[in-house]
Amino acid sequence: MSRIGKQPVQVPSGVNVAIDGPTVTIKGPKGALTDTFHPDMAIKADNGTITVERPSDAGEHKALHGLTRNLIANMVTGVTEGYARSLELVGVGYRVQQSGKGVKLSVMLSHEVDYQPQDGITIAVEGNNLIHITGIRKQAVGQTAAEIRKVRPPSVYTGKGIRYRGEQVRLKPGKSARRVE
Repeated sequence: MSRIGKQPVQVPSGVNVAIDGPTVTIKGPKGALTDTFHPDMAIKADNGTITVERPSDAGEHKALHGLTRNLIANMVTGVTEGYARSLELVGVGYRVQQSGKGVKLSVMLSHEVDYQPQDGITIAVEGNNLIHITGIRKQAVGQTAAEIRKVRPPSVYTGKGIRYRGEQVRLKPGKSARRVE
């Protein structure tokens, strides 16, 4: 048995679950999410829990078992609490401005980069070097954060760039450290 897949997903009060074959719809205080899973996985909801069962011990079914359970758990967490990621801009002259729903990044490129998020994602700017990304779909929040970070990832020599909040960047010593006299 999959150690993750056999655990039931607890459904808090105020959250409605509708299962129609492989399609699961979860509605909560922050919104509603709908996803379709592999038809081989049997998804059942009863007494405030959701369970996922697999038809056999084949490798593919074992992999799908834990994956399906975790995706459903992420949906429940998303509609109740939501997900958030924070990015910080490190470097002289690196700044960010709110621009409607999106942001304008000024990160020492020849132009300002305008980023507009996908639907369901909220971007808030704190100060001029901190970006907060929130939403109910975990994958979309992480993808948005990764796309913004990709505009100017941290340099391994100076540490300047866009990084996740709390990320430690290991700096390389550079050319002068090689010289031995």
